Amino acid sequence: MSVSEPTRAETVAAAQASIAHGSKSFAAASRLFDRPTREKAWLLYAWCRACDDIADGQEHGHAMRRVADPAPRLAQITAKTDAALAGAPVGDPAFDALRIVAGETRLPHRFARDLIAGFALDAEEWRPRDEADLYRYCYHVAGVVGCMMAIVMGVSPEDDATLDRACDLGIAFQLANIARDIAEDDRGGRCYLPQAWLAEMDIPPGEHMKPPFRDRIAVLARRLADRAALYEASARQGAPALPFRSAWAVLSAAAIYGAIGRAVAARGARAWDSRVTTSRADKARFILRALGQARGRARMTITPRPADLWTRPR
Repeated sequence: MSVSEPTRAETVAAAQASIAHGSKSFAAASRLFDRPTREKAWLLYAWCRACDDIADGQEHGHAMRRVADPAPRLAQITAKTDAALAGAPVGDPAFDALRIVAGETRLPHRFARDLIAGFALDAEEWRPRDEADLYRYCYHVAGVVGCMMAIVMGVSPEDDATLDRACDLGIAFQLANIARDIAEDDRGGRCYLPQAWLAEMDIPPGEHMKPPFRDRIAVLARRLADRAALYEASARQGAPALPFRSAWAVLSAAAIYGAIGRAVAARGARAWDSRVTTSRADKARFILRALGQARGRARMTITPRPADLWTRPR
């Protein structure tokens, strides 16, 4: 039986509902795009969110749990994504969203497959051994999303310099997420802190969230926040390559997520007593500040991307 093709408006509406439910931070930043870019950003988000939810047994990013069937879930994501990239109606709003985005932009299909490779790492219960492994994981689950978002904003797939900055922003977001979600990930049977870092702090495997080690974990969370700040600073230098409203949205998102990492670091050992969020007032303040930065982006002093930052695969 053939799958009926939903209208674009129906798919966009479903995507808008997904981002409103799944991420207040991204929803706030997305409103700053011009309408065509905003809709494509919602569509891309809906696909990313659905893949994550299928892989982790979540509902819009909430209540992650250990799943008993990771391989079939990964196969489902892969099959639906392949169909969407081939331009076929999927019958699932989130994957039809990807079909629309891929059809309306020059989205390299390898980027979508690189994101799925990140879900495969989780399905294999992979853990980072060292800092380079950590960045590789961050690329697959977030840095490549930054690259896809750049394509949505009109960046050429051949513009590696701007895509590198976009990837840096995704990595910055993910490092902040990892710092914030150490306790939640532990409850789901995961740990994204490099094994070398845990050994350095003399924390036994699987024991990192026990009370005696909270102060040591706080040191590592601060390290994650510091690394996130480096990638955020690099990402900001991609703003001059973007249209005004896209630059405004990106700089707003950078500030909002940067605040999450800084708040985790500031809380120390109490960072996981309650979930770190950004208040509505803070979001408004960051968005207003980013407005001035976006207007002045042509006057930014651009420096070469730091050679010691991890670089995405080509």
